[in-house]
Amino acid sequence: MPTDEVLEQRVAAVEVAIAEIHRRLKGNEPEAAWVERFRGAFKDEPAFAEVIALGRVVRRENRPEGLGS
Repeated sequence: MPTDEVLEQRVAAVEVAIAEIHRRLKGNEPEAAWVERFRGAFKDEPAFAEVIALGRVVRRENRPEGLGS
């Protein structure tokens, strides 16, 4: 079992890592806003409609039995 000193060092390292993540993310736009920039980008693309339809077929075929239609 790690000693208190080892645990304190590990927690301190995690805190430094989290602070770095926060520093890197600061000022970046939220992910939802990023996604919104692409909404509707493929609406008139026939190939995209086919991709959506094929994706539905794959999901339906891979759905475990007994989970509805």
